[in-house]
Amino acid sequence: MNTSQAKPGTIRASLRYPAFRRLLGGLAVSELGDWLYNLALIALVYDRTHSALWAGITTAARVIPIVVLGPLGGLVADRFDRRRVMITCDVVRIALMVLLALFVVTHAPIVLAPVIAAMATAAATPYLPCVAATTPRLVDDADLPGANAARSAVNGIAIIGGPALGGVLLLLGSPALAFLLNAITFGLAALAVLAIPAGQTFRPARRGERPAGVLRSVADGAAALRSCPGALRLVGADIICSTIYGTQTVLLLLVSRSLGMGAHGYGYLFAGLGAGALAGTALASRAQRMGHPRYVLAAALCAVGLPMPLLAVAHWPGVAIILVAVTGMGAVLVEILTETGLQRMLDEDVFGRAYGLALPASLGGIVAGSLIAPLLADAVGGTGALVALGLAVLAYALLLIRRAPARRAAAAVADETPVAAQPAAEVLVAR
Repeated sequence: MNTSQAKPGTIRASLRYPAFRRLLGGLAVSELGDWLYNLALIALVYDRTHSALWAGITTAARVIPIVVLGPLGGLVADRFDRRRVMITCDVVRIALMVLLALFVVTHAPIVLAPVIAAMATAAATPYLPCVAATTPRLVDDADLPGANAARSAVNGIAIIGGPALGGVLLLLGSPALAFLLNAITFGLAALAVLAIPAGQTFRPARRGERPAGVLRSVADGAAALRSCPGALRLVGADIICSTIYGTQTVLLLLVSRSLGMGAHGYGYLFAGLGAGALAGTALASRAQRMGHPRYVLAAALCAVGLPMPLLAVAHWPGVAIILVAVTGMGAVLVEILTETGLQRMLDEDVFGRAYGLALPASLGGIVAGSLIAPLLADAVGGTGALVALGLAVLAYALLLIRRAPARRAAAAVADETPVAAQPAAEVLVAR
């Protein structure tokens, strides 16, 4: 594929950097392994216990460590050589996947499965902050949106391909095979990072200073976010989209049932969500090049919010799948806009700590949404829940484009400044 003539800011343009290609390749194989491992893990626990509760506990065990330990992961990314941190994360996870395979072979007590899964997630908490902090050093600033879109595309492909591969492996053998294959993917990811030359690319912005305490370092990350209202609003938009995703894990079951889509309807709707997410990555670079980026962010939120009440009145499965795909497209656009914005707005020396707060907050939105959805559906019904959630997203979109009176003149000047002449994140949201 010829990337030399690709437009700046596109996925193709980001792939012309050899170091970023290696990082992305390692991330791709690792995430593919993670999704097939997730399917095998849940299948193993359910097969052993025949309990949806145990399956839910195991799923929670894979998410909660990121929410709880995310700030510490960001601290590690800001304090230590990121190349070594990423390789260490992969090596520890290799050992834990081998341990899970031994768990299957020896028929150890089932309680160990969620414990080992939680340990694997905890070991991975510094990895994504390291990737996010390293990416701006591997590509030119103009190609940063494309690099973040490429990372989102990799995740979308992994969501679709990982479970499919995991299902094949379960048909061919025991879950131990899936766990061992996931261990191999972590090894390949470590080799990909090793292939990138060590040096300044992976070093924290400030070296030689006496490191602050853990609480002080986390407080510094929070202060960096608080001092930048634009960053807070970006993170808020990402949290709202994650919350909507959490509600969809519950409400789409009701939608599938109401449309008579059968046992596979829920899967079809989520396949549509994944397809929409991939479309969103393809549109990200074009969206970033548009004028008035804060309106682009608001439009992406509208793409998430508007289909929700329309789902409540949809009468055809095909229409429902299309509407869900639109929400997936909007959510990924918000994610890419947010990540690129944070990378450009925040000082490099505190980025890891700030990202270590933003990422678990976003994932916490998924947990919150999955808890809110059944309560809301019981209170106002599935239709009422879809309408209420859609209106909440649209209300936040309106908040983003509302101009603060005290800074109206400054905002007007910012709106008239070409995107190429200033950091895109500085005009992503209303001042």
